[in-house]
Amino acid sequence: MKVLERNSDEIEEQPFASSVELEHRSEIKDALAHVKVVEFGAYAAGPCISKYLANFGASVIHVESALRPDGFRLQYPPFKDGKIGLNRSGCFAFFNDSKKGVTLNLKHAEGLKLARRLVQWSDVVIENMRPGVVERLGLGYDELRNEKPELIMLSTSNMGQTGPHATQPGFGSQLSSLSGFTNLIGESKGPPYFLYGPYIDFIAVAYGGIAVLSALDYRLRTGKGVYIDLSQYEAGLQFLGGALLDYSANGEVARRDGNRDPVIAPHGCYPCRDGQWCVISCWDDAEWERLCRVADKPQWLSDERFVSNCSRKEHEAELNKLIGEWTAEQDSRRVMTRLQSHGIHAAQVNSMRNLFSDPQIGFRDVWQKQTHPELGDHNYRMVSYELSESPGRVRNAAPCLGADNQEVFVEWLGLSGSEYEELVAAGAFS
Repeated sequence: MKVLERNSDEIEEQPFASSVELEHRSEIKDALAHVKVVEFGAYAAGPCISKYLANFGASVIHVESALRPDGFRLQYPPFKDGKIGLNRSGCFAFFNDSKKGVTLNLKHAEGLKLARRLVQWSDVVIENMRPGVVERLGLGYDELRNEKPELIMLSTSNMGQTGPHATQPGFGSQLSSLSGFTNLIGESKGPPYFLYGPYIDFIAVAYGGIAVLSALDYRLRTGKGVYIDLSQYEAGLQFLGGALLDYSANGEVARRDGNRDPVIAPHGCYPCRDGQWCVISCWDDAEWERLCRVADKPQWLSDERFVSNCSRKEHEAELNKLIGEWTAEQDSRRVMTRLQSHGIHAAQVNSMRNLFSDPQIGFRDVWQKQTHPELGDHNYRMVSYELSESPGRVRNAAPCLGADNQEVFVEWLGLSGSEYEELVAAGAFS
């Protein structure tokens, strides 16, 4: 990720807000209540950053086109009742709550003018198109900052805005392979396993949210705008730190080996009753001894194959078979609780049903219900951190396609009713 201060004017470090403004802000319950965000994005990598900002009070406008809507609306299941529809997508809903949704035809002269008007209204622009696309549309940072020098803009793409592969298209699932995740998942003598979901997108999202907050703080102190170039590919490398360091320092190439750990044993995922699973890991001989006693298997302690971690690694297949035979008779949550109470690393493997009934998640109000016109009552996920004075919340259900056009452009941006109707007829909102 590269953060570039692109305003050439020399501005001394000074407070950008008056003391009256700061005092007023201190009274506001939402941390980002004064922040305005326009999002020219789709799928996950751009919209999820804006969702996080919206959950803490930022006014976020998600811009798409009726001619080419956000790909999550039609291309990715699940859909409500299995019926594909523009406003029935679970993926779109999950990453776009708490926003307003508008449609603009950016290839239409009037639609482009309205987009630039949105930029003038905003503090932050977020886009995740392929490098070069926003520039061709006339919405690149170099052009926008001429009209609004204090603008903050974040561009997030597969490879970043520069480099030999910058224009390479793709999605998070491909990036998981490029970033090295896929090569480490699977059995040692089998093929790599393709990682489920766009993990790299969401890793980049976390960096993007922090970068925008940092840019807002920088602008508050200096008055200067910031351009942020966020490479999703590079962000993914953060989660392979151990393997990268081992190669850099020792020349060792990490290899996949199922659920096994390079050093400790046992370390695996074991079957439980009714198709459930539980992970168990013993990090030293003392923890292994505690596991044997909880399992009421004193014979494991006296077995020469398992007397030390080194010997357990040597006979790991036999060890895993024995542990699996024991756990197969257990309820996964009960065995997890029992093992944890004796200081043994263990956890139930949750299903989707478990996640919606988990008392820990429920206590922290992660799931927040909103009613959507087509999805009905739907559980949206609140960001997984809280601020003590301004905790944030899911504000509203994800918008239907173009649902907020009139409110945003008439009530927020000041178009007259007749101007709005003329632009609708001209096709600016298509």
